[in-house]
Order: sequence, then structure tokens, then C-alpha cells
Amino acid sequence: MFDEIQFDRIKRLPKYVFAEVNDLKMAERRAGADVIDFSMGNPDGDTPEHIREKLVESAQKTKTHGYSNSKGIIKLRTAITDWYKRRYDVDLDPETEAVATMGSKEGYAHLAYAITNPGDVAVVPDPTYPIHSYAFVLAGGNIQKMKLPFDEDYNVEEDQFFVNLDTAFKDSVPRPKYVVVNFPHNPSTATVTPEFYTRLVALAKKERFYIISDIAYGDITFDGYKTPSIMSVPGAKDVAVESFTLSKSYNMAGWRVGFFVGNQKLIGALQKIKSWLDYGMFTPIQVAATVALNGDQQCVQDITDKYDQRQDVLIEAFERAGWNIRRNRASMFVWAKLPESVMHLGSLEFSKRLLVEAQVAVAPGIGFGEYGEGYVRIALIENEQRIRQAAKNIKRFLSQFEEEETK
Repeated sequence: MFDEIQFDRIKRLPKYVFAEVNDLKMAERRAGADVIDFSMGNPDGDTPEHIREKLVESAQKTKTHGYSNSKGIIKLRTAITDWYKRRYDVDLDPETEAVATMGSKEGYAHLAYAITNPGDVAVVPDPTYPIHSYAFVLAGGNIQKMKLPFDEDYNVEEDQFFVNLDTAFKDSVPRPKYVVVNFPHNPSTATVTPEFYTRLVALAKKERFYIISDIAYGDITFDGYKTPSIMSVPGAKDVAVESFTLSKSYNMAGWRVGFFVGNQKLIGALQKIKSWLDYGMFTPIQVAATVALNGDQQCVQDITDKYDQRQDVLIEAFERAGWNIRRNRASMFVWAKLPESVMHLGSLEFSKRLLVEAQVAVAPGIGFGEYGEGYVRIALIENEQRIRQAAKNIKRFLSQFEEEETK
């Protein structure tokens, strides 16, 4: 009898493609293999010492161990709005236009839960980080996918983006209420100009939709590129919210600290739903996050420089292995097109075979959507020695396909 009980919300979730690679990875490690793991964006460096010291100091105080504020303590929300003022010259109200979240992923899930009516539509570029789509699916909404157009240097082709967005609106019934954007993009690393957001805000006001922007990798940029914020556009707060996380910039992935800022109606909805669902982060974590945002930002530059150097090493080493990868301008990832000799395998089969035969783990592009096929995402979370070892393993792996081509 109980087998007949269905859980429709969970049934709407597809099989998690990355679980296949992760299961294989765990099996290889249990068998004694030394897997070089580029599959997950989990920073390998230490959280900066001054942030850790503040956590310990705050945790020693008995008054910090009770329930906290679900929307974030006022010191943290003020640090968030001050960060925006320093970085983007944007004025935000810490009471009504900012909310701290348990990482940006939790924030996305609860924001979608708060604002999505059954059947509401959100436009999400493809490929995409899965929560950007499935937060709305879990909330009872629907997603309208649109291809994310970018050139070989990972610049978003902005005119084509708006053509694709217009098509997505025309193809959707009912009309979409939300458009999700994420730049620097995960997984493709694609970037945009400030003018992109100006056009998007104007379109949102004209067509009456909300924009949900994610700049999780905004600090990690190279070659002089600076990540723009939609909040810098005059009037953006009328139609947009934006999220950020401390996970990447400060090596605080396990701390689960993020935030949303912007439109008062959307921020208010997120604050309200969180007041029903949680009691906020452990207060010492919030205090330490305040120090991270307000303190010396040299640690962020040091972390960025590490990823920059690793990207150079990876591109050079992998090229010698027979895998040509173009350099990007942002994020802790490389979005790598499959070598021609293995393109026929597809990204999932390639990733599985690369793991088993070369002990190198990457994330298959198909896991990020239909238009992720033909690529894999490589996280720059292994040191330079490990990157070079991975290249040697990959060279041996690819050689078998090159031999097949010459037969």
C-alpha cells in the first residue's frame, strides 16, 4: 500500500547527472586509486586567518550560542550594504534591501519558494547551475530555457542574448515572471559588460518581469576584467535582486554564508519565508563573515591570483597533453570543449571514462543542461603539481583515441 504513495515534487527532479561521476569517484577511491578531482567547486585553500580568529573569539562568548536572526544580524547586513557601497557605489538599506542566507544556494531555493505561484515561469539560460532552474521547479513553477550565447573567448554575445530572450518570452505560456542571470557564469565562465545590465533592467520594466542575478564568482576575475553588478544600474532595485556568497572569495564554502540584496518586495518575501523556516546562521559565523566583508581584502586578491596561476598551468599542461583549452577572464572554473578525438563519446561518457581510466574527475557539461553537451567543467581546486600529473594521465588516455583515428 505504501508503495503507491507518490511524492510529486521530488518526481519533478531529474536524475542528478553529477551523482554518476561522484559514485564512480568514490568507488575508485575505495579501490585505492589516487583521483585528481576537478569535479566540484570546493575551494582547497584555508579560510584567511583573521576570519577564523574572529569565529573562535565570538564562539567563546556564551551569549552567541542562542537563536540568531533569520535574516542575519544587523552588523552583517550593514557589512553587506557597506560592501556594495565600496565596490559598486550602490546605496542599500540593510533593514529592507538585504538578507543574509545560508549560502546563496539556500537563498535561491527559499526565494523561489516564497515568490513562485503554481505554474509561474522563470527564464533560465542553458547551460546553468542546476539550482537556478530547479529552485523554481521545487516551488511548483516551470522553467523556460534559452541558449546562452557566448563567443570562443567566453564573452556573452549580448545582442543575441536579447534575441534569445525575446524568443523565450514568445514561446512561453504564461508569460515569464522571472529571468535568472549569472555572470561570471557557472559553468561556462562567460562574462558581460555593464551595458548588458542597463538593457536588461530597461527590458524588465517594459515587459514587467523580475530579474534574479547571481554574482557568486564576481571577485575572481583576471586580466583587468571587473565584474559589473546589476545594482549599479539606476532603477535596478525596482525590478532586480542580486546574490553573492563568501564561499569562493574567502574560501568559506563550508561556512554557508551568502546574501541577497535589492528589490524590497522580493527581499521582504525572502526575509518572511526564512522567519518561518530557520533561526539564521550560528551567530559567530555571522560575526566572522562581517569581518571578512569589512576587513582587508588582500586575501581575496591572493585567492584570485592562485586561481589565475592555476589556469595558466592547466592550459599549458593540457595543451601538451593534446587538449586545447581557451583562457577565461573570470571564475574558479575552466569550461573546456572536448577534444575532437573524444567528442563522439559525449560529455558524460567521456567524464566517466576519464575518471576510471585516467583517475581524473571533471563535471560533464550535460549535467548543466542541453547546451552544456560537448564540454566539461574543470574546477581549479588542485595544486599545480596535481594539475601537471593530471595532464600526464590525460595524455595517455587521449592517445588511444588518436591511435584509432590513424588506423
